[in-house]
Amino acid sequence: MGVWTSLSWAQLYGYAGQLAAGALVTMELFLLSFALALLFGVLVGILTLSRSRLIEALWRVYASIFMGVPSLLVIFLIFYGGSAMLTAVLGDYAPEVSPFGAGVAALSIVYAAYIAELVRGAVGNLPKGQFEGARALAIPRFIMWWRVILPQVMRLALPGLVNLWMFMLKETPLVSLAGLHDLVGAAKIAAGATKEPFLFFIATALFFVVFSGLTLRVADHLEIRLERGRARVKA
Repeated sequence: MGVWTSLSWAQLYGYAGQLAAGALVTMELFLLSFALALLFGVLVGILTLSRSRLIEALWRVYASIFMGVPSLLVIFLIFYGGSAMLTAVLGDYAPEVSPFGAGVAALSIVYAAYIAELVRGAVGNLPKGQFEGARALAIPRFIMWWRVILPQVMRLALPGLVNLWMFMLKETPLVSLAGLHDLVGAAKIAAGATKEPFLFFIATALFFVVFSGLTLRVADHLEIRLERGRARVKA
């Protein structure tokens, strides 16, 4: 095959297929986790703006736990502890907690806390006149948040959301330690079977580098789009 690997083209093709299948699992896990984290994070961020002391206390407990505990530990707690709790409650009818499900649940819960904090900070940086004007025009509360407040919140929170997107992408392979056959898991199997660790781990690293680069390009275009109105006002 060459000086850089002793594998044949047929072997490379076979392992490339396994890596591609693992990459698909990785992307499914990552995109589903981020979508759920964004949804719950925005909802939690808005709800915790309430002046209720109980809600504020619950938020502080939630944020302290999931911002302070490593994501890997949360994955293990849900994967192993979740199965044990379901078995204790439902007995033989308890569904099995899969590595994929545990990963989605753990990453969603952890990153929802960070996104909620971003939303809280972004709302706090909005001029109070935005809320006062919406109330003066008798705009329904849901429409006010959906059409007036949230678009501005997303613009202010976009840099932080991009950072969280990148962090979650790098933490997604942690789920392979719970038995998920994702990209990193497939690379480990291929490296162990062929004794070619550098080949498969470098290929895996390139996947994350390329995806991260595409993310930054999309984020730049999105930021320009969100800033269009502000640019015209400044001019």
